[in-house]
Amino acid sequence: MKTPEACQNMQDIRTEIDAIDQEVIQLLGKRFAYVKAAAAFKTSAAAVQAPERFKAMLQQRREWATAAGLNADAIEKMYSDLVKHFIEEEMKHWRATT
Repeated sequence: MKTPEACQNMQDIRTEIDAIDQEVIQLLGKRFAYVKAAAAFKTSAAAVQAPERFKAMLQQRREWATAAGLNADAIEKMYSDLVKHFIEEEMKHWRATT
């Protein structure tokens, strides 16, 4: 991987961004595997939804975003959308296994 400063043209930039995005997607797949595995430990639909955990998780992601110099609102929105989707999928998985 080239550093941003080592890129010599837009193709270098795009290649590196594509590689990063591919890594991010692979990590999201890994995260989803943990979400599905968590369903086995949940005893109710409320436990799957875990609204207090969801709220605390978003706050922590905001803090991490700020520490990384990113826009906390944008990161919160991204994680909110992502985790809502994962909760829906976890709920399906939980219902199928209970």
